[in-house]
Amino acid sequence: MTLVLACAASIVVGCAGPADPPAVSKASAPQVLASPEVVPPATPAVAPPPPRPSPPPADCPDPAWSCTQQQRFAAAGAYISRNVSGNGYLAVVFTDRQTGAVWRFGPTQHEGWTASTIKLAIATDLLRRQRAGQITLTAADRHDMATMLNFSDNAASDRLWAKYGGEDMLARFRGQYGMTGLHFVPGFTAKTYWGFVKCTTDDLAALTRYAFTQVNPTDRVYLVDALRRVAPNQQWGIWAAGSDQRPGNKDGWSYETDPYGKHWVTNTVGFAGPDERYLIAEMYQVDPRGTLSGGVHTVSDVVALLFGVPVPARITVPAPDG
Repeated sequence: MTLVLACAASIVVGCAGPADPPAVSKASAPQVLASPEVVPPATPAVAPPPPRPSPPPADCPDPAWSCTQQQRFAAAGAYISRNVSGNGYLAVVFTDRQTGAVWRFGPTQHEGWTASTIKLAIATDLLRRQRAGQITLTAADRHDMATMLNFSDNAASDRLWAKYGGEDMLARFRGQYGMTGLHFVPGFTAKTYWGFVKCTTDDLAALTRYAFTQVNPTDRVYLVDALRRVAPNQQWGIWAAGSDQRPGNKDGWSYETDPYGKHWVTNTVGFAGPDERYLIAEMYQVDPRGTLSGGVHTVSDVVALLFGVPVPARITVPAPDG
């Protein structure tokens, strides 16, 4: 009886086995906090280095011009060196009116006879002075100016020169149109005359820049139209750029005498390309042994090469009357 009571008591006090450890309440249990995750600082974003520009091709070193155009320049330069070097003076200035880039080849500062290219300066001057209210061109004057540009008519040029010209006109060409090297050559006529003046290829290039960038837009349209409608005796030189380039030119050809000897002159000035983009001035003081036909074909072939046209260019050789 006593043993049974003891066992019963053990049920109450846990005599069935060793006493369990006292329970620990969650409230009193020590808190073990997990260590915060360590995040490495973000690496700042670094832009990749810009690609190193590729060096220009050896045959296209000038970024101002397309590779195709530079190859055309090389072809034209090689042609001049092959056909003219040591046999006359040929120089050309090719200007991109849109970008202002200029390519030159040959002795562009060598002075030579202007021949009839000076007629473009005369027409430009007359239009500018009328626009400024300084002169009033009559219907006859207008007709003379048209035939001077379209047919290179010398008699019409003489009339305009006598009425509006003289040394003052040449002074304006130098001071306002950039033809700083232009000068009259005495010894052929008693008075200053348009037919006996010399300048450089750079001077003619300055004239084209003035005529096709500085004159009043309406007058520029007149000049562009007149030079696009030249007669067959001027369908050479810049004309060789091809009809798709819509060229316009004022050519000059004459047989001259100077310390260089008696020789032909074949010059061409004007424009070609969309919106008259390209301006060209080319002067050729032909070797005394050369011919008018040879000079005309040479300056024309140079232009053709500048525009990627096969040579020999298909052009008209003028009669020796310019």
